[in-house]
Amino acid sequence: MAEPIPAGHVGDRLLPGTAAPIMTGAPVPGGADAVVRIEDVLPPRFGQAVGDRVSFTAPVDVGTFVRRAGSDVSSGDVLLPAGSPLGAAQLGALVASGIDRVRVADAPRVLLVSTGSEVRGAGETLGPGQVHDANGASLAASLRVVGADVRVRTVADDVAAFRSVLAAPDHAGWAPDLVVTTGGVSAGAYEVVRLGLGALADDGLADVWFGHVAMQPGGPQGLATVAVGPDGGRVPLVAFPGNPVSALASFELFLRPVLAQATGLRPVRRGRGRAPLADAVDSPPALHQVRRGMLDDVGRVVLVGGPGSHLLARYAEATVLVHVPLGVAHLDAGDEVEYEEIG
Repeated sequence: MAEPIPAGHVGDRLLPGTAAPIMTGAPVPGGADAVVRIEDVLPPRFGQAVGDRVSFTAPVDVGTFVRRAGSDVSSGDVLLPAGSPLGAAQLGALVASGIDRVRVADAPRVLLVSTGSEVRGAGETLGPGQVHDANGASLAASLRVVGADVRVRTVADDVAAFRSVLAAPDHAGWAPDLVVTTGGVSAGAYEVVRLGLGALADDGLADVWFGHVAMQPGGPQGLATVAVGPDGGRVPLVAFPGNPVSALASFELFLRPVLAQATGLRPVRRGRGRAPLADAVDSPPALHQVRRGMLDDVGRVVLVGGPGSHLLARYAEATVLVHVPLGVAHLDAGDEVEYEEIG
């Protein structure tokens, strides 16, 4: 028996017919070609003295319990492709390979503008006809999940105020790569986003599209490229409707996949699939209806709440978005639907 080899030490070369006690993590000494578990050694302990004899309960093959250098990653291998998100395993692999610095991309900067003269901040006392800014809270959280650096501003239904926010999005010199707005996109008299972007387009400071997609909730939508900040650089703008479920559903279906891909994350948060409905459901055949639901213990889709775009508390109970396709007016219990996980 040769000298023991603790982790972090290199043992002397072994001669044929000799062995050395070795701890997990220690380099295998020259001359050795296999490791025998202590459980298979007689006597099964590490207390043998130098020169003692040991025997094994079974023969071992060459290479048994030996981790070859380069078996995880070798010189010249690509450790992480460009664009990889840095999570726990990625950071561990970098450090294990001796790398302590990497170049990373900046988080996309998103200006989130929640519009409406009725909107008040969380915890503020509400007057008649006023609501708390659920959109600012929920969309800011959703944007941060996909790696965005988010600044939230609220704007009353005033075109000048809306233009002022775009002209000076942050007093510290922060400038967005993307603007997301909620509310003010329909055809009413006080639609501040539609009116404000229209005025900017008239001044040559924006290219704008507003329209209606065949989806419930989340029909009215807008897109633009707009001059933002004191330098007037153009950035994309995505305009979502103001009802809270409409805004969240629009983000999940239209924007989150794009931002997730841009930041290296999976476009789908956890998974998608098909499952039978627990109960029948009706849907406007001219619209793709997006309902909220959850999977029960036997794998059926149970819808949560109705189709209304204001039912945010019911959305909070849901774990999946359920898709009822265009052209479908009714589905019976047991009919399969497509779903995608959220939360």
